[in-house]
Amino acid sequence: MEPQKQARTPGNPVAWPRGPSRSQASEDEKRPEGDTAPAATSLGAEADDACADALWELPVEPAERRPECSRCSRPQKVCLCPFLPLHPLHISTHLYIIQHPAEESRVLRTVPLLAACLPQDKCKVKTGRRFSEERDPELSTVCRKSDTLILYPGAEAANLEEFILDSPVYPSTIIIIDGTWSQAKDIFYKNSLFRLPKQVQLKTSVSSQYVIRTQPTNRCLSTLECAAAALSILEKNNYIQETLLRPLQALCSFQLQHGAQIRLSKEHLLKNGLYAKPMPKNKRKLRKMELLMNSVKI
Repeated sequence: MEPQKQARTPGNPVAWPRGPSRSQASEDEKRPEGDTAPAATSLGAEADDACADALWELPVEPAERRPECSRCSRPQKVCLCPFLPLHPLHISTHLYIIQHPAEESRVLRTVPLLAACLPQDKCKVKTGRRFSEERDPELSTVCRKSDTLILYPGAEAANLEEFILDSPVYPSTIIIIDGTWSQAKDIFYKNSLFRLPKQVQLKTSVSSQYVIRTQPTNRCLSTLECAAAALSILEKNNYIQETLLRPLQALCSFQLQHGAQIRLSKEHLLKNGLYAKPMPKNKRKLRKMELLMNSVKI
């Protein structure tokens, strides 16, 4: 699960100084009474102000957004469709992605790649912070079904592979929360609907391949990686995971070739004395840092 400048517009102009600057004022103070600045200097200042006003009155053209590919949602010049399956993967599991609104505006998000690989009726993305039966009856119904799982790690979460071996009802639906870890935690605990399904987690020691975005620990995976692992387990088909990871690998490779840097996890940085930012003063955040350094799950 997955770790934004404001242009000046004519409606919000910068206040240009109308009076003399500090250096100009000091020169005026040194000048004897009756002595005035040269006319050319005064005229030049007025001309500069007039030019500045004229510039602010010019219409501002909105920045044109680069055309996006309708399938992978990437700019057409860096489309990743060659790395997607020719046809959507055939799966029986229904996947619901609960996406934090902040993820919609991220350029390097993985959910569009995931959705492009799966049938539209099998992968649904619902964006928001709060969900209830009144706001989303469909999701409420899904959460109340006995064959629905939610992938969210924690003390009460069962290992997915072990759970499906003993479960009397084979899961048909899995819910995954998309956002930073703090955003995902907020969504999970502030929506009672998400505590109705059986809570499961992935047991894996594999490090994330989403190396262009910082993760809290070495064990954290992106939303796409979580979905790939979970679907391959539920569908009993490792090819699904290989296919879903291909566009993610291509995305990271492209970004690294064009100047992006590999982002090591906070856990790695802290353990190796490479964390450049000052330690937080907030006790709760400081405690989290200490847990990361001691490899304790948060």
